[in-house]
Amino acid sequence: MASTAFPSRDDFAALLNESLGGEDGGFEGRVVKGTVTGIENDMALIDVGLKSEGRVPLREFAAPGQKAELKVGDEVEVYVDRVENAHGEAMLSRDRARREAAWDKLESEFTENARVEGVIFGRVKGGFTVDLDGAVAFLPGSQVDIRPVRDVTPLMDIPQPFQILKMDRRRGNIVVSRRAILEETRAEQRSGLIQTLHEGQIIEGVVKNITDYGAFVDLGGIDGLLHVTDLSYKRINHPNEMINIGDTVRVQIIRINRDTQRISLGMKQLESDPWEGAAAKYPVGAKLSGRVTNITEYGAFVELEPGIEGLVHVSEMSWTKKNVHPGKIVSTSQEVDVIVLEVDPEKRRISLGLKQAQNNPWDSFAERHPIGSTVEGEVKNATEFGLFIGLDGDVDGMVHMSDIAWGISGEDALALHRKGETVQAVVLDIDVEKERISLGMKQLERGGPAAGGTAAAAAGLNKNSIVTVTVLEVRDGGLEVQAGEDGAAGFIKRSDLGRDRDEQRPERFQVGQKFDAMVTGFDRAKKPTFSVKAMQIAEEKQAVAQYGSSDSGASLGDILGEALKAKSEG
Repeated sequence: MASTAFPSRDDFAALLNESLGGEDGGFEGRVVKGTVTGIENDMALIDVGLKSEGRVPLREFAAPGQKAELKVGDEVEVYVDRVENAHGEAMLSRDRARREAAWDKLESEFTENARVEGVIFGRVKGGFTVDLDGAVAFLPGSQVDIRPVRDVTPLMDIPQPFQILKMDRRRGNIVVSRRAILEETRAEQRSGLIQTLHEGQIIEGVVKNITDYGAFVDLGGIDGLLHVTDLSYKRINHPNEMINIGDTVRVQIIRINRDTQRISLGMKQLESDPWEGAAAKYPVGAKLSGRVTNITEYGAFVELEPGIEGLVHVSEMSWTKKNVHPGKIVSTSQEVDVIVLEVDPEKRRISLGLKQAQNNPWDSFAERHPIGSTVEGEVKNATEFGLFIGLDGDVDGMVHMSDIAWGISGEDALALHRKGETVQAVVLDIDVEKERISLGMKQLERGGPAAGGTAAAAAGLNKNSIVTVTVLEVRDGGLEVQAGEDGAAGFIKRSDLGRDRDEQRPERFQVGQKFDAMVTGFDRAKKPTFSVKAMQIAEEKQAVAQYGSSDSGASLGDILGEALKAKSEG
């Protein structure tokens, strides 16, 4: 009876469970309704019909960042964690009650792929925490906005829609996205806005982003690409040379792809095209001034006016500097004079010449140093066929190996001179078009002083006159000879050494041998040419004229014999 008169704590618990429907129907682990009986020190006292009240923090009854609006007598739902704790109080939770209710609702909305409302209230590693009316979800940093957001503070503690990406009630995990909502809304706006736009339309927009290849302009809910080539007719290396993020710009719609919703924009299309009438403004042969804007391996671009650039090809940059990188001739931003070589308005191309705006050094050299004059220069290079001599005006002349010295082979003559040596030579020929200057060094050894040269020595010779020549050099192609003791040097070709084939062998002559020959002409360098053959033919004609033709019965041998006899007797 004692146990009946004085029931234990376990007896009370058993009686309570029995009154609530047994252990399976107990309060613990359930969401129940209760009444607020008092508010003390940021705690609410809740009566849920148990033998004692429970305490719940007021913050659990308020949304993040807001104050709880709770008063005595309000009916609320709470979760019973335990019927009684060590202090004899019921363990209640408003957050847990909201969470359980929220999970039920969220699972239904996730199944239906519906939007849910929540509040960003905290930061965690890799993202943020979102309160979904009691359930806490994770918002990854990449899912906050369409573009990276530096400061999320303005977005916190504000109710806004989210999309549930995945959820696991057993683990208590929910992942949401704000970006998905913005993209969906933006897509709807884009579809509506793009229908109101058309190609050729002029519209204002705000620069939202700048890249190396262009800028993205917000047209009021839809972005268009302003490519760097459509910013201006003049050369633009980077878009930020003309525009900055946040600028309001006036653009023209160039193209619209309604399938991909891509819009191409242009700014230069609102300006007048500088290429209109370019052929008239820049006629071929005109001399102009411009600024070097870009240098490449194949040449340099020169800006004639904003939007008009011409190319100076590397071959048109210098008269004398060959196979040199353009950057060693001109520099960026340098002001230069150029000549218009060709204009193609359709292809928007102008070919320019830099060297043509300067004096041709080959013409200048020809004016200062006529053929036959003596020049001095440094041996720049020796090749297998001659020497290259550096001359004034930054041009080179070549001394062929056969014109270096008398009486020795070309190979031996090349060995007489070294690179860097200063030498004198006679100008033999100048070809301005081919940019070639032919020089001779051996011509200064004989044939008069350097001041007179070959031309002066040849002045005393007359065409068709007979002179005595001395063999200076024997070659396969003929003989190098000199007229008289100090006369001009000239050449007798192999075929001019005699009428008969046996007489046309150069090897039958020796250096220093003397014989008669006819002056047949002069080359460009006023150098005489001789012929034994022409002399023999002339003498034959003279003999025939003097002694009669072969029709008189005398043979040609008889006539020549008589002529030679008369000449010897005379």
